[in-house]
Order: sequence, then structure tokens, then C-alpha cells
Amino acid sequence: MDRRDFIKKTAVATASTTILNFPIYGKNAPSNKVVVAIMGVNSRGAYHAKSFSKLPNVEVAYLCDVEDKAIKNGLDAVKDASRQPAIIKDIRQLVTKNDFDALLIAAPDHWHAPAALMGVSNGKHVYVEKPCGHNPYESEMLIEARNKYGKLIQVGSQRRSFPTLIEAVKEVRGGIIGNPYFAKAWYTNSRKPIGVGKKVAVPSTLDFELWQGPAPRMPYQDNVVPYNWHWFWNWGTGEACNNGNHEIDCCRWFMGLDFPTKVTSSGGRYAYKDDWQTPDTQVASFEFENGKAITWEGRSCNSFPVDGSGRGFIIYGDKGTLVNKGGGDYQVFDDKNKLVKEIKPGTKLDPNNTVSATGDLELTHFTNFVDTIRENAKLTAPIEEGHKSVLLCHLANISQRTGSTLHCDPTNGHIKDNKAAMQLWKREYAKGWAMTV
Repeated sequence: MDRRDFIKKTAVATASTTILNFPIYGKNAPSNKVVVAIMGVNSRGAYHAKSFSKLPNVEVAYLCDVEDKAIKNGLDAVKDASRQPAIIKDIRQLVTKNDFDALLIAAPDHWHAPAALMGVSNGKHVYVEKPCGHNPYESEMLIEARNKYGKLIQVGSQRRSFPTLIEAVKEVRGGIIGNPYFAKAWYTNSRKPIGVGKKVAVPSTLDFELWQGPAPRMPYQDNVVPYNWHWFWNWGTGEACNNGNHEIDCCRWFMGLDFPTKVTSSGGRYAYKDDWQTPDTQVASFEFENGKAITWEGRSCNSFPVDGSGRGFIIYGDKGTLVNKGGGDYQVFDDKNKLVKEIKPGTKLDPNNTVSATGDLELTHFTNFVDTIRENAKLTAPIEEGHKSVLLCHLANISQRTGSTLHCDPTNGHIKDNKAAMQLWKREYAKGWAMTV
């Protein structure tokens, strides 16, 4: 063999070895393996880690959090998994890694859209928990980002993957209750007061600067982290976006509705006097074209059930009614209120469980996400649908905060002729953290 042939054959062999050794993930992987990273693993994200690690040919490669106890929770959730994930605390570093397919986001609300944007812009598919934006503009940006980068964005509206509810939607669309013209949703809990926070030193176990991330800087106080940030406008979005989002989404889904024409909200922080800023009691109404409407009742601090359940929704039609009590169950009644069909829940419902109210039913939603990455399915809760539903929740909060009735453009949900309300369509970001697609 002369020198020229030796160099040519060596180059081919080296190239072949490089191709064979280069990690291939997702739909192009020989094993169809999907590799994920998870941001925010204190509670919900730890459940993600445990659940996704159980799915066939799915591995959890990274956990990302800014608090030591949360990281331990995440690691404990996957202690029996075949692969032990690496820890990266800064999401900006994590998204640059090229050895995973999808980013799962279960961090506080103010991080949802910024982290999702970081994910798709770095070539990752994204699963983002509700709400898919801290404000209406952010979820609009995620739709723009999905279109620009061509990556999947699945929203954590898991009921859209429950087989029984998919069938129920088909039945409603097929006329089982006639014309569905009104829906009622609710959520109840018995949350306790959060008190008045003390300005204290940041715990050594928490990177509070990175925890705040995109949000304007506020001093640390001892009643915000790890959970009560939900009730502060700077980081959270209140009960409407926290839990109301699920059943409001179902009402819109079952009735085939998009954007509203009119939104009102009443309520406030009624139960206690403390630092809690968002409503603990709220009744929101949404009107749509063609004579259709949805209402949502949220009671964060009084858990007396509605129709025997702490959460759920009812679809009213001119020929009958469909009732859901929070899980994969439903009942259908005719126009004489006679029960004509009943699907009982396949798993025990815990409506106040902050990790997973519907238990293993959620695995159907996680499976839908990874199967879509493999190009074997279509997303059941794509960002376009997630945006329409969370927008209703944001509009309820905007109506509440401004004390005004909102009149909206039915083509996109934008608020008309109300400058004060439109001030809340977007938010201010910390210096250097502004979102751009």
C-alpha cells in the first residue's frame, strides 16, 4: 500500500469511527431513545424525573436547579434509574449541551417562557408546565419561537392526553348533549396564611440571584421560596393560572372555542391579611362569539367541594350535560337530568396534590410528548392551544387587577381600548434578561 492509499483509507476509517461514536438521539437514534433534562426539581420537576425515567427508552441526563434541597429531591426521584443524571445549576449552561433531546420545565412561573425560549433556540424540544407564560406576550413569543426554530413545545395541560376525555370531546362534538353553550369550572383548596415575610439573609443553599433570573429584583424574604412565590405578582400568576388553567382549558377544548370577546373578574385576597397579593377568591367569566360562555370559580382557602369534588368542570348543552370531577372521569345526563353514561375515574384523584392531582394518568401526556419527538404521534397540547387557554387566565387576572371589564378582539384575544389593562400584557425584565426570539 502506497502512502496516498494509506492516508485515504485511514481518513475513511476515522470518519466512520467518528460517525459511529457520535451520540444520536430522538427519532434518529437506533434505539429510538429520547434523552431529557429537567429544570426545577423541587416537587413537580422531581415527579417529572421519576415519571420520564420510567418511560421506555427515555433517560434523564441532567437536573437543573438553584437550591440544594431541590437537587436532592430530584436525585432521590431517580435513584433507581439505570442512568444517574448530572447536575447543572445554571439553565444558560445546560441548554448549550448537545447530548439531550428535550428540556422539561417545572421551575417557577416567571421562568417558564424564558427557559422554553432558551431551549428551542438551542435546538431542544420543550415540555413546559402551565402557565406557558408569566403574561400573555410571553406565550405569543413561544409560538413565534416554535415557528422560527421548528422545535416542539408541549404544554402541561395533561388532561388533553387522557383517553377518556379525548373520547368525551368526540362525543360532545358529535352532539351527545346538543349544542354546548355554557361551561362552569372550579377549584377549591384550604391553603393557610403565609404571614408577613421577614427580610433575612439568603440561605447558603439557594442561589437567589439565579432563582429570580428574568424577574425584576426583589429583596429576599422568608415566605417566598419554595412555594409561596405563586401568590406574588413578580414571580407568580395566582390560582387562576396555577390550577384554574386545567379546567378552563378543558372547557375551551370541549366547546371548540378560541379567543373571547369579553372578560370580567371579581374577588380578592379575602381569607387572610398577609403578604399574599393574588386573589384567594375569584370568579371569572369569559364570553365568546356565537352565544357561548365559560365561568371559573377559585377558592384557595375554603375547600368545600362543588358537586362533590374539589375541582372539575361541567359542560351545559341544549340537550344534556357533561360533568367531570377533576380526573379522567365523566358523566353524561340527558335534558331530563337522567344519567345516560358514566365513565368512572381509573385512578384516585387528589385535587390538592401540588405534585400530581391526577396520578399516573399523567403518564399518557408524557408519553405523547416523547412519541411526538419520535414522529409517532402529534402533540395533544401544543403551544398554540396552551396559549389560548392561559390567555383566558391572564385576562381574568388583568380584569381583576384593573377592576375593569375587558373587551377583546376575538381573532387574537388582544384587549381593546384599555391602556391600563394593556400595561399588564407584558412585563419588565431584569437588566440583561429581556426575551427576544
